Amino acid sequence: MSQPSASNAMAAPDRAAWWSRWGPRLVIGLPFAWLGLLFLLPFVVVLKISLSEMNESGIGFKELVDLQEGLVVISLRYSNYVFLLSDKLYLMTYLSSLMYALVATLLCLLLGYPFAYFLARSPATVRPALMMLVMLPFWTSFLLRIYAWKGLLDSNGLINQLLLALGWIDTPLAMMNTPFSLQIGMVYVYLPFMVLPLYANLVKMDLRLLEAATDLGAKPWTVFWRVTVPLSRSGIVAGSMLVFIPCVGEYVIPAMLGGPNTLNIGRVLWDEFFSNNDWAMASAVAIVMVLLIIGPMAWFNRIQTQQRNTEVTA
Repeated sequence: MSQPSASNAMAAPDRAAWWSRWGPRLVIGLPFAWLGLLFLLPFVVVLKISLSEMNESGIGFKELVDLQEGLVVISLRYSNYVFLLSDKLYLMTYLSSLMYALVATLLCLLLGYPFAYFLARSPATVRPALMMLVMLPFWTSFLLRIYAWKGLLDSNGLINQLLLALGWIDTPLAMMNTPFSLQIGMVYVYLPFMVLPLYANLVKMDLRLLEAATDLGAKPWTVFWRVTVPLSRSGIVAGSMLVFIPCVGEYVIPAMLGGPNTLNIGRVLWDEFFSNNDWAMASAVAIVMVLLIIGPMAWFNRIQTQQRNTEVTA
């Protein structure tokens, strides 16, 4: 009976040593492996398609690396990227998508910050109900919520009918299929993504800093602008990224509320893939869009790193 217990006692340090050596690597490696499988591998496939050339039959793509007469031939077709950078329509589409995303982000910030501030400063007994109001739209189908805005903004919609009944307008307002309706839809859908990071940051703020600023003679607006806003910078940046990144490649909202004349990169991708059946060009459009999104993400990571270093130094 003593031999098994002795072997178990000898195996326990071995397991502890193995876990102390490989445990942190597994904890870090598994998420990276998951991201590599779901993001990096599809990205490589799309990059390969963007640099490939269709077969003569029009079905499938030629191999990038081929063996011909004993020689390794690498065929990279970069004409799609040259065309993207030289065609004004694609350039205007990218700029338009970035502009719509930027305006939606600023509007979400202007609307979401006061609500997040009120939510963080409200009594603890009321916060769950207010949080439920923020999360309530997610309980309804995304498409149904967009269709509801179509019913509100249409020429015969509820808003025009109400304005006509009040006598404030003589003819229905053209709100549908315009940049206005597109921005309304984006702000409505992505506003919770701005509120939640801001709330998570503001609710953890040390209120003693605000009291100290007040005791030193600072006015309420000065306290807010010089103390509260800088301390909530990480929440502002996180919420802005959560809104800006999906807005750049949004397809459903521009298709349903923006109208056929709205320039948006998501609609261009759809047209290239399914209408023109040009997968190589569509893949190139997608790659450039991803590169445009990586820039703000790198900026966000830089700000987060600087803030952490400042906190450690302090």
